[in-house]
Amino acid sequence: MVLRHATRHLPLRPFLCFSFRNFSFILSVNQNPGFHSAFTFMKLKFALLAFAASGLLAASISAQSYAITNARIVTVSGPTIEKGTVVVRDGLIAAVGVDLKAPSDAQVFDATGMTVYPGFVDALTNVGMQARTPTPTTVGVAPSVPQPATQANSNYPAGLRPELIAADDLGAGDAQFESVRNAGFTTVVTVGRSGIFNGRSAIINLAGDRASGIIIKTQFAEHVSFTTIGGQYPNSLLGTFSALRQMFLDAQRLQEIQKMYASSPRGMKRPDADGSLEALFPVINRQMPIVFNANREIEIIRALDFAKEFNLKAIIAGGQEAWKVTDRLKAQDVPVLLSLNFPKRTAAASADADPDTMDLLRFRAETPKGAAKLQQAGVKFAFQSGGATTLADFFANAGMAVENGLSRDAAIRSMTLGSAEILGVGDRLGSIETGKIANLTVVKGDLLGKDRLVSNVFVDGRPFEQKPPAEKPSTGGRPPGTVPATIAQVGGNYSITIEVPGQQLTGTLALTQQATVITGSLQTQLGSSPIKDGKVTAEGFSFAASVQFGGSQIEINVKGTVTGNQVSGTMDLPQGTVPFSGTRNP
Repeated sequence: MVLRHATRHLPLRPFLCFSFRNFSFILSVNQNPGFHSAFTFMKLKFALLAFAASGLLAASISAQSYAITNARIVTVSGPTIEKGTVVVRDGLIAAVGVDLKAPSDAQVFDATGMTVYPGFVDALTNVGMQARTPTPTTVGVAPSVPQPATQANSNYPAGLRPELIAADDLGAGDAQFESVRNAGFTTVVTVGRSGIFNGRSAIINLAGDRASGIIIKTQFAEHVSFTTIGGQYPNSLLGTFSALRQMFLDAQRLQEIQKMYASSPRGMKRPDADGSLEALFPVINRQMPIVFNANREIEIIRALDFAKEFNLKAIIAGGQEAWKVTDRLKAQDVPVLLSLNFPKRTAAASADADPDTMDLLRFRAETPKGAAKLQQAGVKFAFQSGGATTLADFFANAGMAVENGLSRDAAIRSMTLGSAEILGVGDRLGSIETGKIANLTVVKGDLLGKDRLVSNVFVDGRPFEQKPPAEKPSTGGRPPGTVPATIAQVGGNYSITIEVPGQQLTGTLALTQQATVITGSLQTQLGSSPIKDGKVTAEGFSFAASVQFGGSQIEINVKGTVTGNQVSGTMDLPQGTVPFSGTRNP
């Protein structure tokens, strides 16, 4: 995008006239000794007014406006403008339309041949979340569940604490958001991944040096995953549902007792306080949504049953089989934060591997059709990345959803205004309208095609230009594909944690290295699997394995790196990609 700088004119004259008029008046008053007290007061008042005016002047000097001209503008809330201008001032959209003249103080971006969209929204991530400071583990609490930095006023273990707030663990700084912004995203929902209660999510904009400056909504929703807490109750999914149900019943009872005590405390025992139960009050009162992470049909049905029992304002996240229960979603007015991390087979088939089951093949084939079926049924939905390893899959899979029956307009709306409306911020985000926050994404080429290029992004009115891709490292004169002169040292036994959506798995990764080949095994609660096709490069390692999961044998593909004694990477499952991390055992 071509950038032109226009001359800026500062509104100095009104301030100077105001100052001289008041100064003349003060001089005339000072000539009369009887007015000395009044003069002193006026001097103070003048000083305060001058200070305030100087502050306005400074703000005027620092304020910046921009004009994106000659662009195709997809407003989402209205018709598309084939050639128009968007004016940005003080972080807001000041004007949008055809034949608009760029303000004289604006920096002009010539977007000929490009399209301006509202900034894209990823409706569920953990972007910006910082790891909690570890504390000694409470007796009986599995160390795989992060402990709060301070002990809460709670009678429940870590993992069953809905009072945790994502905004308290947010980090700021533009650098950490760069890769997400470069993909075209300006806003995300972010929350922790661990525990049955993941805590309360925050809606944030992806620019700002302070956490307080990036927050759109401090507490959007309470998030729940149907998982377990290792080493203690609940350690089964049946126990998880029982624990959740009992906590909601206890929260209802505690709220009623507190109301009774507040209205007439005399003669009544003071009720105990409990931060975890009290954190559920906004949820049971329908003041805050509750997001259930659920992909399979049975999980979604259980979540809907739970929401109906307690009359909750529910949202389904993931929803890969939500298309199977559209009638219930519609009847209960439950929207879906639909994952675009579509299931796929990533590991090469081996001669001795069992063929994929019909259920798994059907799951892969039907998932891309889900968005169209939700649209046809009138179920509200927004797109989210679902923990994909590359955000390019977000747009590629949105394009796949369009190929499978979803309208293109609905696809774009599901990552802009439709998402903002479900998140409760549609009055300030999601469309290109005067007065809304200036979150804009400028794209060259087809948004849902392979030739897509995000050239510029505006977040809160601040422009960010796409940086050119880093040069590939030299092969040192080696022919491409040959073994590098140095290779990573990855051998050892590692204790790892795998962040499967809705379930946290722990296990052991044993790697035996011989030059560029690794052998060994991967062991989790699901069983032990030998490593196949293990390779080591200068950057890390990769291997395949067959894992028993859900009654079927599935192929996974693992990629990782080792830094010191720390290992991290991703595992490609048929249901999507999940991260793992761990530590080398002595």
